[in-house]
Amino acid sequence: MDPLGAIVGPATAIFLLGVFHHHYPTLFAVTLIPSLIAVGLVAFAVKEKERKPVAHVSDGEQLRILPPAFRKFLVAVGLFGAGDFAHTLLILLATQKLAPELGATKAASIAVGLYVLHNVFYAGFAFVAGWLADHFHKHLVLASGYALAAAMALAIIFLPLTVWTLAGIFILGGVYVAMEETLEDSFCAELVGEEHHGMAFGTLATVNGAGDFLSSTIVGTLWTAFGYSAVLFAAGAVLVLKLRPKT
Repeated sequence: MDPLGAIVGPATAIFLLGVFHHHYPTLFAVTLIPSLIAVGLVAFAVKEKERKPVAHVSDGEQLRILPPAFRKFLVAVGLFGAGDFAHTLLILLATQKLAPELGATKAASIAVGLYVLHNVFYAGFAFVAGWLADHFHKHLVLASGYALAAAMALAIIFLPLTVWTLAGIFILGGVYVAMEETLEDSFCAELVGEEHHGMAFGTLATVNGAGDFLSSTIVGTLWTAFGYSAVLFAAGAVLVLKLRPKT
C-alpha cells in the first residue's frame, strides 16, 4: 500500500503541476491533505492488539545477545545503504539531462512521470520478491537485488541518458528497492529469534536510515559519484551472499 500511494502521489502531482502552473508551494500545501487523513486513521481508526508484558532488558544487553550472523548482516546492509541514495535524486538527474533538448518544464514533467514508472515497478515487484523469498534462499534473492542496484548505478555512468535509457534506470531502481525492502526484513527475521524481532528490526532500520542519509548527502554533494554507489552496492551483495539463515 505504501508504494501504491507513491504511484498515486506523483501521478497526481503531474496533473496538479499543470493546474497550479508549476507553483510548487501550492502543490506541497495540497499534499498535507492525505497526510493529515493518514494521521487521523492511525490515531483513531487503527486498534493495536493486546500484548503480553515483556521483561525489561536494557538496549545494550539486547544488542549483545543478537546472533553474530545478524551483526554481519548489518555490515552488509550498512555498506549497501551507504550507497543507496534517495531516488528522488533520479528525478533531478532526468530533469537535468532532458532539459537542454526538451526545455525545463517538459523535462520536469517527464522526470516525474518516470518516477511514477519507478513506483509502479516498486509496487508490482514487491509481490514477486515476496514469492521469490518463499521459494528460494533469501540471501540469494537479496544479493540479486543488491546487484541490480549496482547495475542501475553503472547504467547511469556508462549509458547515454535519453528518455528510454532513463526509463530503464528508473525501472531497475523500482525493482531493486522492492527486493531490498521485502527481503531485508524477511531475512532479518530468520537470522534472529522471535523474541528479539523488535530490537533486530529497530537496529536494521537505524542502520538503513543512517546509510541512506550518508549516501544521499555524498551523492547529492558530489552529484556525479554514482560510481561510489555502484561499488558499495556490489560490496553489500557480496557480503549478503556469504550469509546463511538459522536452520
